[in-house]
Amino acid sequence: MLTAALLILALTAGSATAQPAVGELCRITDQRLEELSGLASDGDRWFAVNDSDSGTIEVHVLDRTCRITDTVTAANDPYDVEDLALAPDGTLWLADTGDNGKTRATVALHAVGQDGTARIYRFTYPDGKHDAEALLLAADGTPHIITKEPLGSALVYRPATAWNENAPTPLEQVAQVSLDGTDTPGGPLQSPVMTRVVTGAALSKDGRTAALRTYTDAYLFPVPDGDLVKALEADPVRIPLPDEPQGEALAFDPDGTLLSASEFGTQGATSSAVRTVPGAAGLAAPPTTTTTPPPQSNTAAAPRQPGETDDRPLWPVVAAGATALALVALAIRRSRRRARRG
Repeated sequence: MLTAALLILALTAGSATAQPAVGELCRITDQRLEELSGLASDGDRWFAVNDSDSGTIEVHVLDRTCRITDTVTAANDPYDVEDLALAPDGTLWLADTGDNGKTRATVALHAVGQDGTARIYRFTYPDGKHDAEALLLAADGTPHIITKEPLGSALVYRPATAWNENAPTPLEQVAQVSLDGTDTPGGPLQSPVMTRVVTGAALSKDGRTAALRTYTDAYLFPVPDGDLVKALEADPVRIPLPDEPQGEALAFDPDGTLLSASEFGTQGATSSAVRTVPGAAGLAAPPTTTTTPPPQSNTAAAPRQPGETDDRPLWPVVAAGATALALVALAIRRSRRRARRG
């Protein structure tokens, strides 16, 4: 078991790092978005969802000064909405995929019209329960759900068959995304392992750049041919997003500007900055480099003998365990906060 865990943590993808200017556009202070978890943009307005259980769907509409100007409501009762995507036809797709306690038999996507009409589609994982906080809606409308994994790679799922509202649709795993831990400050716990868990996603309007985020960094993946699965298995370009207390929201403006924001109901924060990375979509293609592979050895590694110890460091497993405990504590704090509001 130790060997398997070490191998999973070691097999992480490399990434180029870009250091573009990260600006602050405005600050969200409205308490209705203190648990901001999903963001989308049509260029003039932003659409935002809160990570809370209010009994109905609420998508808040903001102007570009961070002021809530309208709220789209729908009668669906979500369990734990974690992300938001805006389709070309204006439909708002809400990823009701949070499952901190790994108790849900199904997860759901809510397709919400801006007039408040709503449809719900339920899905099942093929390999057990998962907590997921990120949704990518491909150019052809296919949803891709990305899981939040404190151990190992994030997993990417999409519907395995045609889907409708009549019955749950099985998902299939189509990719894995492995990210390195970073030293970017921020997040609910200062831990390199904590900086690897995926908390949000976005796709550029032209469909040519996908972005995933962690609590502390954004990762850009070029999608030159519309194949999201192939794109997410390539090495991304990393953009640090430091000092967000609990960064979960990510979106693209139509012009390719990347937007990020954080929850602000924790760590004493009273507002969340909407930050911008102009031209981020154009940074997605990493530079091409040529490397000479190391010489191959003809000597096979000798197997360990009985009684021989494994001298590899234990820190990856210890750190991963600490991260898992921190995520559980975070989920408990959220549940208590919701209970107090109720």
